[in-house]
Amino acid sequence: MSELRVADLAANNAAWCAAVCAAHGGRSERAESHWLSRTPMPPLYPNLVTLTPAAAPTLGAVRALRASLPASSWAVKDSYRRLALEPLGFRRLFDAEWLLRPASLAPPQAPSSGARWRSIRTEPALAAWEARWGESAGGARVFLPALLEAPEIAILAAFDGDELLSGVIANRHERTVGVTNFFAHGASGETLRGEGIRAAMDVFPGLAVVGYASGLELAALRALGFERAGPLRIWAHGT
Repeated sequence: MSELRVADLAANNAAWCAAVCAAHGGRSERAESHWLSRTPMPPLYPNLVTLTPAAAPTLGAVRALRASLPASSWAVKDSYRRLALEPLGFRRLFDAEWLLRPASLAPPQAPSSGARWRSIRTEPALAAWEARWGESAGGARVFLPALLEAPEIAILAAFDGDELLSGVIANRHERTVGVTNFFAHGASGETLRGEGIRAAMDVFPGLAVVGYASGLELAALRALGFERAGPLRIWAHGT
């Protein structure tokens, strides 16, 4: 296991959430125990990410957010699976595992899909990327153009000619590069997953690759050299 800890993985994820928040015109703040946004977050993104296992200060922040976001549906990322939030009106949305691929490992090796990976640079390309990602279909955009201006973020896409086959987002924070929002279309999805990890490592070399997953995605990332780093839980409040 790398010398990195869950705190490093949670900090990477909080930095990504902060970037998404800022792209939507929101403001966020970071305390020793947690990151939070007092403004509504886009779908699939939490308003609070715990950064340490200390429950007491985080519970105080959750109570304050509940008072300021009474009509909103929002979420808490419990990075250590330590919080008991049912008494505050939350329900368990899902459990997952933090994952870490040490910087010392070579990039994943797999048969080539033949796709060409590149960074998304323009607003039309970003809109097309999100449409292929598909999880915001019928709703408001999640990934806005301000993200393209951040040097610590790379939105990556794989193309077969003009067809967008796959994508992943990489965000650098200190000693880690987080990978998230992977998608793939077609029969070579797992090959493209490995290529996406390599593409992120090419953009941000020499860093541990981190993220979280559950179920089949967890098994797929384990096969690519990711180690379990610790459990996490997502809590949802509201409808």
